[in-house]
Amino acid sequence: MLTQDIRDLLTDTTDLNQLKWDLNRLQPVDVGDYITQLPEKQRAIAFRLLNKAQAIDVFEYLPTEVQEELINSLHDVQVVQLVEAMSPDERAELFDELPAGVIKRLLQELSPEERQATATILGYPEGTAGRVMTTEYVRLRQGLTVGEALSKIRRQDEDKETIYYAYVTDDNRTLVRVVSLRQLLFTFPDVFIKDIASDRVIKVTTETPQEEVARIMQRYDLIAIPVVDREDRLVGIVTIDDVMDILEEEATEDIQKLAGVSGDEAALSSPLLTIRNRLPWLLGIMAMYIGAASAIAPFQSVIAAVPVLAVIMPIFSNTGGTVGIQSLTVTIRGLGVGEITSKDTLKILRKELLAGLGTAVALAITMFLLSLIWARPQERWVALIAGMVMATNTIVAVTLGTLLPMGLTRLKLDPALVSGPLVTTMLDTIGFLTFLSLISLALNVFHLPT
Repeated sequence: MLTQDIRDLLTDTTDLNQLKWDLNRLQPVDVGDYITQLPEKQRAIAFRLLNKAQAIDVFEYLPTEVQEELINSLHDVQVVQLVEAMSPDERAELFDELPAGVIKRLLQELSPEERQATATILGYPEGTAGRVMTTEYVRLRQGLTVGEALSKIRRQDEDKETIYYAYVTDDNRTLVRVVSLRQLLFTFPDVFIKDIASDRVIKVTTETPQEEVARIMQRYDLIAIPVVDREDRLVGIVTIDDVMDILEEEATEDIQKLAGVSGDEAALSSPLLTIRNRLPWLLGIMAMYIGAASAIAPFQSVIAAVPVLAVIMPIFSNTGGTVGIQSLTVTIRGLGVGEITSKDTLKILRKELLAGLGTAVALAITMFLLSLIWARPQERWVALIAGMVMATNTIVAVTLGTLLPMGLTRLKLDPALVSGPLVTTMLDTIGFLTFLSLISLALNVFHLPT
């Protein structure tokens, strides 16, 4: 594997020339991956072996924490060159992670144009289109011909992030039309831009949430979308690579919340970061489980009188929790991709209840049969109660898995805040209380045998 080859080369200084040749012939994204996987002390060595053009390209593909690490290890001149060459949105993302003193120093070293572009993006709230947009786009005036437009693009717009679309504005920078590069290439040079550009412009504002931006671009199959301010003036674009990052970020965040993991933990995160992110959740979950255990405590004598309960109760816990998480995951996913909204609550609940009824019957029968097998002859009446409670708990599970995220959405909160452990604990508490209460009632009122 090439990553291991690079590690081997770094341990032998006589092979640095070979390493330099290998790194500079690879694609920048691959070099970024390889450098990220290297031990911290070797990353700077590998990065310094890149030629200037390759280093600039590779830098944008590195994770923010690795970029920050390299900034601290490189000379100021090298750092300024790298940061100056970054796109404004990538630079703003990097600045979000750097200390204020470093940001101030780097801003002073940037060209006035790049400084203004970065400051503009940093001025918008996190999680909005304004914060993830780039100010590098192709803007054309309505009065240009196709030939003049192509000439302008060749002269001035070679460094723009994308030129698949050109955005047509009036004298006040108000966005009025959009034209594709394909249209420009296959139209006669003397035709005016306004005659071929479309006035059906799909756009977002700087305040539009980034998740909504991603959904709009996905819905209309766009590779870039213009961003306008409150006066409808064009200020930037969001490109498809930004949307892919947004979707990955949102999916990661939802999965982490659903599993009870906080922060920005990744598979290769340090053990200390893993502990810091997971421990608060685990302590909170332990506190919730103490609540569930407290529901069992008053029934210790009942469990002692009917030993088979100790075998049956874990099945309640695992099965009910799994049913709840299944419903929860499907609902959160539907809300996350815009497939459903809070207005669909009754429709989704009806579907889940119908499915839950079928599931409940099957699980109840299975629970009944298992209880018959495990129970002693005098305890077989427990099987009937176990089957009934399993069916009830299944219906409760699909109801909670649907209503909790829908309720948070109505309150304008993130539905992923409802984690799997929370739902499992709630179902455990409800299931145990119901089951043990009915068993206790059977023993004390009906004097069933044990």
